[in-house]
Amino acid sequence: MEIDMEIIAIEKKTYELMKNRFEDFVKQVEILCNNNQKMEWLSNGQVCEMLNISKRTLQSYRDNGTLSYSQIGHKCYYKQSDIENLIEQSQIKK
Repeated sequence: MEIDMEIIAIEKKTYELMKNRFEDFVKQVEILCNNNQKMEWLSNGQVCEMLNISKRTLQSYRDNGTLSYSQIGHKCYYKQSDIENLIEQSQIKK
């Protein structure tokens, strides 16, 4: 098995610039990954079950702005923290 290795020489200044940009990129990815680990997204079914509501009621909550959501394709997703806040607000009102 023959391995073909090619050596490419670049200026130290260019190498340092590439290295710094890559390190910045890695830091940004780590921040994004850490933020997303703290956030859990729930589906329509999960939210209906948590709130003990129908899918039509959930649609009304989306339409009137009671509950924020994100949509990917035809699927809606909800932040768990938003659902927890809605439950807390409804308990305070009662």
